[in-house]
Amino acid sequence: MTGSDETGLTYSNSGVDYGSIDPAKVSAQDAAKSTSKNLNNFGFSELAESRGESAYVWDEGDSYKALVVEGLGTKNLVADAMRKITGKTYYDQVAQDTVAMIVNDLIVVGALPNVVNAYFAIGDTKWMEDKERSSDLIKGWAAACQLAGATWGGGETPALKGIINPETIDLAGSAVGNIADKSNLVLGDKLASGDRIVLVESSGIHANGLTMARKIADDLSDGYATKISDGRSYGEALLSPTHIYVELVRKLQDANIEIHYMVNVTGHGWRKLMRANRDDLAYVIEEVPEYPAEFDFIKDQAKANDEEMYGNFNMGVGFAVYVPEKYADKVVEIAHSANLKAWNAGKVVKGQKSVTIKPIDIEYKSDTLGVR
Repeated sequence: MTGSDETGLTYSNSGVDYGSIDPAKVSAQDAAKSTSKNLNNFGFSELAESRGESAYVWDEGDSYKALVVEGLGTKNLVADAMRKITGKTYYDQVAQDTVAMIVNDLIVVGALPNVVNAYFAIGDTKWMEDKERSSDLIKGWAAACQLAGATWGGGETPALKGIINPETIDLAGSAVGNIADKSNLVLGDKLASGDRIVLVESSGIHANGLTMARKIADDLSDGYATKISDGRSYGEALLSPTHIYVELVRKLQDANIEIHYMVNVTGHGWRKLMRANRDDLAYVIEEVPEYPAEFDFIKDQAKANDEEMYGNFNMGVGFAVYVPEKYADKVVEIAHSANLKAWNAGKVVKGQKSVTIKPIDIEYKSDTLGVR
């Protein structure tokens, strides 16, 4: 994969280089494997093939359980900047973003979230003295848990002076999910040539790519107040709350859809479509859905090409479901019943692991995604 031209802004030169981060993740996975036998003390066992997936899965006999820890990233810095412009805190929205980042990773293995816990780390206790902002955060978190059908169990609010900027907050959390019917487990082992790839809409940028998006705002004369082509301000567009896809997966399971794989399209963009631990399959996208206006704005301001954009941003697609061909149109129909646009847009084929986006003539090879 190549980036944009040398004069343009890339996700890497804006401050996030997956090539540097991913090897550490893989090293951590290798170290973690040595601890797996400790589950035996409880009569449980891990599903080793879940390592490297978005959620870790273990077997408790009558059901599978899954666990995720995730964070928001830097999107709340956009909310802080926009409050100075509009007077709104936007923390109800970024609370939904954070919960979505957690539960959308959990559901890809077929687990429905039972309990979500919050992690609100601050650099100064005065952050919580802003009652409007802290109230919006709490209300938004509870509302997002309701959307996910999960119980908010509790959490942690550490004051980390010297680590967290006193003007900001680090938002993150965890979730435990249940796969009551073991046949709903999804780890990619059933993927086969001929499967269809159903792409499901995003609400916008979600919570990935914000480092580059914020860098662009720094160079605009009107900053986040700059209008984009659909009439919204750039900041408003970036703050569209992330879709929560739990209802979609629940509906697919209730309809007995045979799901072979699912992907939460976050960091690494459409490269994530080859996340499955399969070296014998390739993924071909035949239709590219229209995407929200903020992506064209980012592309133009960064002087980025399509390869850079689709390799790092969701580009209007927040989730993907891989199913046998006979189920694909039904998945689209069920997504619509959950108020989500979806497209029967691609196929799985035999071949070396890669993602090919045919309408825009882009191919990402396996060495561009080092998450396992």
